[in-house]
Amino acid sequence: MEELMDRPLSEDLGFLLSRASGAVVRTTNAALVEHGLRVRQYSVLVLACETADGVSQRALATVLGLDPSQVVLLVDELTAAGLVERRPDPADRRTRLVVATAAGRRVRGLAGTAAAAAVESPMALLDEADRQVLRELLTRIWSATT
Repeated sequence: MEELMDRPLSEDLGFLLSRASGAVVRTTNAALVEHGLRVRQYSVLVLACETADGVSQRALATVLGLDPSQVVLLVDELTAAGLVERRPDPADRRTRLVVATAAGRRVRGLAGTAAAAAVESPMALLDEADRQVLRELLTRIWSATT
């Protein structure tokens, strides 16, 4: 354990992940601004677009690792922009589903292109094999924590 405590910050995995994530989020936010979105809003919109029936706010909170109150605010912003709407869940009238509008699906397509290009910038340092390994490792960590 002593050995770990003697490592410089630049070798700390948590620090490196945080810095890399921050760089990707900043770059992506800059690309999404022209579409009136930020990364978290974009993530909600993508998830709402993945199913025609919509997704519950509880499920959004779980997948995104956010507090449900944060999801409510994100959905409120997307609703105000006309990109999603809340609909009652036919299976549970207490639950509201977040459903992408036609405008939301169009914006998701345009924003997706911008986001992908933005992520390409920092990822250009890695070849395709390294990207696949990174994707697999991050997926393994994420899957274990959900």
